[in-house]
Amino acid sequence: MENEHWYAMYVKMHHEKKTAEKLDNMGVRNYLPLQETVKQWSDRKKKVKEVVIPMIIFIRTDEKTRIEVLKSVSSINGTMIDKATHKPAIIRDEEMKRFMFMLDYSEETVRFISEPLKPGEKVEVVKGPLAGLTGEFINTDGKCQMSVRLNMLGCAVVDMPAGYLRKIEAQ
Repeated sequence: MENEHWYAMYVKMHHEKKTAEKLDNMGVRNYLPLQETVKQWSDRKKKVKEVVIPMIIFIRTDEKTRIEVLKSVSSINGTMIDKATHKPAIIRDEEMKRFMFMLDYSEETVRFISEPLKPGEKVEVVKGPLAGLTGEFINTDGKCQMSVRLNMLGCAVVDMPAGYLRKIEAQ
């Protein structure tokens, strides 16, 4: 499967979960970033699975299948395009693995921000459920945060106690 890559696909608003289900039924490997959050209503609280990046689903496939998916799944509007090459943007396996790890093991809510961040110091988590994850240190409004960058999309960001991080020396 050397010709398979991760692609970010644009999905119609509020169709992400149904699209993931369709792709599963077609046998297309996909990843829809979801996280469980607690919603508060006036009379109750409820745990719900929310989409982390609205209107985006990731698929891992070859070019031929990517085109077939675009043609056959009506809720998919297109593929994210790399502005430099004007070709479908390929998301590196390493970036996807780190992003998936962050979502799977973070005890804090992961937010996704698309505005460009200045690359900060490279850090590694040394404590807690995200131990071993590497990313960039960010300090926003006095909060210590760690980000995992998906170059074509932006950054996934999670709050993190500063004591859980150690600086990685540049090689």
